[in-house]
Amino acid sequence: MSTALPLRHLLLALAVVAIWGSNFVVIKYALAVLPPMTLAVLRFAIAFVPACFFLPRPAVGWRNLAGYGLFVGMGQFGLLYLAMRSEISPGLASLVIQTQVFFTLGLAVWLARERVLPSQGLGLALAVAGIAVIVMHTDGTTTPLGLAMVLAAAFSWACGNIVGKRAGSVNMLAYVVWSSAFGVPPLLVLALLVDGPDRITIALAAADTGTWAAVLWQSFANTLFGYGCWAWLLARHPAARIVPMALLVPVFGMGASALLLAEALPAWKLSAAALVMAGLAINLFGPRLLPTRDKTRQG
Repeated sequence: MSTALPLRHLLLALAVVAIWGSNFVVIKYALAVLPPMTLAVLRFAIAFVPACFFLPRPAVGWRNLAGYGLFVGMGQFGLLYLAMRSEISPGLASLVIQTQVFFTLGLAVWLARERVLPSQGLGLALAVAGIAVIVMHTDGTTTPLGLAMVLAAAFSWACGNIVGKRAGSVNMLAYVVWSSAFGVPPLLVLALLVDGPDRITIALAAADTGTWAAVLWQSFANTLFGYGCWAWLLARHPAARIVPMALLVPVFGMGASALLLAEALPAWKLSAAALVMAGLAINLFGPRLLPTRDKTRQG
């Protein structure tokens, strides 16, 4: 692995997080025409086909692939799309969903008996304070139900992280593609139950070029290009150089939402974002900034 990050690799990483962050605006655009579960079905179906014909199935069990596909497809994005239909703004959704970091930590402590370091506890406290600020300001940009659904989506993402970790060292792009197939059937059932056949038919008939472009953007740009490039970068550089850039996802998410959807950014929302992102940053960098205390706690 190289110790320096070439400019073109830095720009590629920034492009990926920009796509991931701005995708929340794209989701909102698609939801203006397509019902939530229908949009989720299309996203994962297109992510699976035609990529499955070019990427061989990774060497992991079907049960592992199914678990990841269900947690990420039905759990994470199914709930996220439902919330973003009318219960939470794209900018706040891009921020709250990042609490998956702490849910992942909690699951690791519970399942793998990992210890919580002091810096991680501080990071969690700051993130919880940020969420509390959002709870106290459930105005037109979010509702308690929307916040709860996105937190549940973040928890499901964390479950997917644990399942993905157990897959071992595999081609992550192929892993995402093949696991997508398992998210489609339950999402299709939910689409028929929640969205309804009549509404699905009307929505598909009303979908224009822009709507289909939004769907394709999520499947190809957000999923295939984003995950593919991210895995490519992680294979060539230490994770510590690449992973921190994911902290920019809410920045792009809230920025794109404010610029393209005129989402207001009052002081309380900026304060909540600062607290959550500070918590994420401390969770990521804390063990290296406070090595003595953390190592003492581990022992």
